[in-house]
Amino acid sequence: MSNNLPKSMLTQVTRAITHFSLIQPGDKVVVGVSGGKDSNSLLFCLNMYRQRYLRKIPFQLHAVHLDMGLGAEIEPLKDYCRRLDIPLTVKATDIGAILFDIRKESNPCALCANLRRGALHNTALELGYNKVALAHHLDDVLETFLMSLLYNGNMKTFSPKTYLDRARLTLIRPFVYVTESQILQLLPQKNIPVIHNPCPANKKTKREEIKKLVNDLSFQYPDVRQKFLTALHNFDPKNLWPAKENQKGRWG
Repeated sequence: MSNNLPKSMLTQVTRAITHFSLIQPGDKVVVGVSGGKDSNSLLFCLNMYRQRYLRKIPFQLHAVHLDMGLGAEIEPLKDYCRRLDIPLTVKATDIGAILFDIRKESNPCALCANLRRGALHNTALELGYNKVALAHHLDDVLETFLMSLLYNGNMKTFSPKTYLDRARLTLIRPFVYVTESQILQLLPQKNIPVIHNPCPANKKTKREEIKKLVNDLSFQYPDVRQKFLTALHNFDPKNLWPAKENQKGRWG
């Protein structure tokens, strides 16, 4: 395990922030923290970034945890935020009850994501913050692309930065150059806690199937993630098919 890992991850986060103008001086950034490995690691790395560039790019950080009403034990998360000296807001929601008691969803993930997104955005606005940082990493970027391709027949993935007109918020993803493997190595190095996810649908999603596919690919092609990242940067629409000229043709 490399002792230079935090430094290399800070470099990747700094590169993403620079390439996509994710954080500007004076920004007030809410970090959505579920208590899982990804969001807790993002909080750590953004705190490193803030300390490194405090004079050049001063900005504020505030952690927000959405209490789903499923009985998650969040004391370790509270202790962690105190250790980093980052304020934490725990927002009570009835999302768990809506999903599993009222609607009794058999495939709750899409609705859950929408409900959590709305609750997080509203909390950021209530706090007076202008940006929300999410912990999607490079593996997530690739998995989202493959899910869209295999399940919907689309070639797309999420952007490092998205402005939401209605909410007047900007979503940023500073971890888009960081791999899941790096995050897993960082946890024990920096004593980053991970709280148990009590959601009944945890680890039972289509994304888990795609995650396995990516891991299987990486055995034969170890640099598949970096090659995908290179492809995203080098994408040229001319390398794909043009639009159909005759939409009403035999095969249209």
